[in-house]
Amino acid sequence: MRILLPVDGSERSLDAVRHGLRLVSAGLQARFLLLNVQEPTHLYEVLLLRDAQARTEAARQAGENALRSAQALLEAAGLDYEVEIVTGDPAQQIVEVAEREPCDAIVMGTFGHGALADALVGSVSQEVLQHAGVPVTVVRHAAPEEPVPDEPVPE
Repeated sequence: MRILLPVDGSERSLDAVRHGLRLVSAGLQARFLLLNVQEPTHLYEVLLLRDAQARTEAARQAGENALRSAQALLEAAGLDYEVEIVTGDPAQQIVEVAEREPCDAIVMGTFGHGALADALVGSVSQEVLQHAGVPVTVVRHAAPEEPVPDEPVPE
């Protein structure tokens, strides 16, 4: 099974990578494709970086940075993976890459931010759920548990 893992560098997207690792540790035979989608260039970026090649290189570097933590998790688990960095609308690109790279499933975080996003599935996730031709698992972000303070040692 080939699983697409869209990663934006956020902790929420790493939740999806961790879920994929749990699936493998439970016995699923899976290969992973890490995907980072860079937003299209905005006008002010064109004005700051007039060289198209420099803009492309900056997007590639930003994508590589966003993928580092996910790659480290997969490497620590000893799993092989592929990487793809694309530019465009995130939801559209996720759906297109899943079709083009024949993926059997998509596992993704919610990508939302803030209190409202905690209550709702993020707009990117919602759009992927509506348009993907493969099963989509949206991994809800779990807040880290509070550390338990050390209990005093009885004398």
